[in-house]
Amino acid sequence: MGVSAGNKALRIAITLTLCALCFSASPSFAQTAPAAAAAKPSATTAYRAPRTPDGRPNLSGIWQAMNEAEYDIQAHDARPGPLVVMGAWGGLAPSIGVVEGGPLPYRPEALAKKKENEANALALDPEVKCFLPGVPRATYMGFPFQITQSAKYVAFTYGYDFASRVVNIGTTSKAPVDSWMGWSSGKWEGDTLVVDVTAQVEDTWFDRAGDYHSDELHVVERYTSTSPNSLLYEVTITDPKVYTRPWKMSMPLYRRLEKNIQLLDYNCVPFVEELMYGHLRKVQTPEEKAKADADLPTLPASGPTKDVEDEQQP
Repeated sequence: MGVSAGNKALRIAITLTLCALCFSASPSFAQTAPAAAAAKPSATTAYRAPRTPDGRPNLSGIWQAMNEAEYDIQAHDARPGPLVVMGAWGGLAPSIGVVEGGPLPYRPEALAKKKENEANALALDPEVKCFLPGVPRATYMGFPFQITQSAKYVAFTYGYDFASRVVNIGTTSKAPVDSWMGWSSGKWEGDTLVVDVTAQVEDTWFDRAGDYHSDELHVVERYTSTSPNSLLYEVTITDPKVYTRPWKMSMPLYRRLEKNIQLLDYNCVPFVEELMYGHLRKVQTPEEKAKADADLPTLPASGPTKDVEDEQQP
């Protein structure tokens, strides 16, 4: 059906009127752009942390990683734990991982050892036997840790097995001997604490998945405040014996905000005594135990006693 010229003109007039009303009610792009920019902080704006008396960012507090890196620092699916009887209780949660740039750059022979470690983790992982975790594993084990800061030192106290270390600020001294937690020297690069960790024994692992290192491990940590209650933790790993190139992982650390939060003791030594030394206990057969019991000294049988006066009667 055709449309008359009068109706067509009316429709055009109505359309133009509605458009005018919409534009008059909406602010222009020039008006909204500054407001939007003001509402959304610039991505390049860095957080400025509170300062210590010497002017450095104050990192002191109790912090904790909230991820699955303790089980596997690389991306992984959910999987069952090492003990079938634990069922879902012992299962491993999935994770996107904390390693940057894809799979770890293992040398072929080192990758074979990693797979062997993973297959026998319940027997080989040093954590099972309550050994100190080393750096960086101590950071993301699932236990809180405390940073205490001064101008010359930054102390790290971990909730796991009384582990601790002290970062010497501005020194380049060498470790007198290798140790489980290594030798930490620090410096400030702007608002970032950079810690150089050397001289760690080769026995520690990075996670429960068997990722490991050699005695040539070199760790560089970076701690940067990103908000009042978070830090960015970055770690660069160099170990030419095990990996073809340096690699990096990163994660946020969160401040624990509970009322009266404090580090509590996790002394795991008593938990592993039977595992490590139970085989040294002498095992007795029932016959041997009966004989040992029979050889024990016994008290004289109780009975009526004579009165001293009776013994003196003629």
